[in-house]
Amino acid sequence: MSPIRTLRFLLGDQLTRRIATLTDLDPDHDVVLLVEVRAEATYVRHHKQKIAFLFSAMRHFAAELEAEGVRVDYVRLDDSANTGSFTGELMRAIARHEPDRVVVTEPGEWRVWEMMQAWRDDAAVPVQIRDDNRFLCPRADFAAWAGDRRSLRMETFYRGMRRRTGLLMDGGEPTGGRWNFDAENRKGLPKGHTLPERVGFPPDAITRDVIALVEAAFADHFGATEAFAWPVTRADALAAFRHFLAVGLPHFGDYQDAMRTGAPFLYHALISPALNAGLLTPEEVCRAAERAYREGAAPLHCVEGFIRQILGWREYVRGLYWARMPDYAGSNALEATRDLPWFYWSGETAMNCLAQSIADTRAHAYAHHIQRLMVTGNFALLAGIAPAQVEEWYLVVYADAYEWVELPNVHGMVLWADGGVMGSKPYAASGAYINRMSDYCRGCAYDVAKRTGPTACPFNALYWNFLITHADRLSGNPRLAMPYRNLARLDPSVRAEIQAQAARFLDGLAAPSPPVQGALDLAPPPRRAPARRKVPKATKAPGATKASRP
Repeated sequence: MSPIRTLRFLLGDQLTRRIATLTDLDPDHDVVLLVEVRAEATYVRHHKQKIAFLFSAMRHFAAELEAEGVRVDYVRLDDSANTGSFTGELMRAIARHEPDRVVVTEPGEWRVWEMMQAWRDDAAVPVQIRDDNRFLCPRADFAAWAGDRRSLRMETFYRGMRRRTGLLMDGGEPTGGRWNFDAENRKGLPKGHTLPERVGFPPDAITRDVIALVEAAFADHFGATEAFAWPVTRADALAAFRHFLAVGLPHFGDYQDAMRTGAPFLYHALISPALNAGLLTPEEVCRAAERAYREGAAPLHCVEGFIRQILGWREYVRGLYWARMPDYAGSNALEATRDLPWFYWSGETAMNCLAQSIADTRAHAYAHHIQRLMVTGNFALLAGIAPAQVEEWYLVVYADAYEWVELPNVHGMVLWADGGVMGSKPYAASGAYINRMSDYCRGCAYDVAKRTGPTACPFNALYWNFLITHADRLSGNPRLAMPYRNLARLDPSVRAEIQAQAARFLDGLAAPSPPVQGALDLAPPPRRAPARRKVPKATKAPGATKASRP
């Protein structure tokens, strides 16, 4: 064996041959290190499917590298010598291989970035940290664009990225004469509309072994693994994306905001776990979607809506995260302090929209963006749930969740906790929105048409109570002028009744209630400090063996 010149350390969400860590790989003199470590699975107790997806994708990627003739040092979770942390495994690998240097690519999360700074000081050899070349907007470029602006609007950033990449551009003008077709992308599903089947990938032997490991090692984590069907190789991720291009993209724009009972996937691409782990790249999926439009395979409003999610939102939230950390998570503009209700973990609630969205999340480690924003997120906003608790829930439950993408979306977009840095107004809505975009209300114990009374939809009183509670801060917002005009028309007695209705409901969230038959035996993860996001080791909450609902 030739002496090792470079130890190339790949993180579990950097599974692409084109990552900066591997661009100058010398198979004769380099070793690639991949490690499964308990600390990364338990700094929050991630959904079982997320852990299984990443470990399986890592093992498959390692096998592909070895098939190329690359030397791979792969440390499994059940290796008896495993130290359980990135730092411990890197130091062990340095001692094993005695390289001249270590090469890594910058991580997606601030806490790992801090670890990497320490490696430079503590390792016996130089550690080179390279920029992540998978993104279309480098961190430094976003920081230059953001400058010292108080508010950072995605639409402005998105237009700049369209010009920069040439995507959906005809010369210097946007294709179709418009930058944004969002107004065409808000249709509800017609009654009886037939939806496509999800393209799933049954677990192979490697994935089955990983699932068994996860079920044994992380038994008290949220979620189920029975429905695991994520692509864990680049080939499968490409196959899933090609299916979306052919079947989903032509209708994605029309129905991207729609929701239906028992149909968690609709026309969505389901590529975010693969994209965030490196199995796909943002540029290739955007270019492919643009080709579909140019070749007449998908209409412009559908393609623009898809590209806006990747080139716009995804690049934007990543840039905002790095531009504003580590202090971004510490703000709480609306002074929300209520504890996260237990039903976010159990799914046991009479509110059908929440029950459906949480059940989908538990089964698949997935819910689409409107379920996240306008159901689970909208409720958390209206109920005044403490931002750190809501953010931790989102980080735990989704297979595509990493702090760089989760934190800005939840802190800024969902909860408006940053006071308008990200969004010009809170995304608050009553039950009418959910009723318009889904069939959830038809199967609910509550009446979406009622504002008060024992059977009234809780979203209705909570919505108006939210506007009343935060009138001093929000009533002057131009984008909220219409709801505040409607609020002003209400008789004071009606306003008082709404506030009383909301108070009774919110008080009930904190009150214990009888155990629900069949509830999950599940403890919530430990809560993290909001600013630095570091948590103690997970422990099971006392007396939390049964779920309860408000």
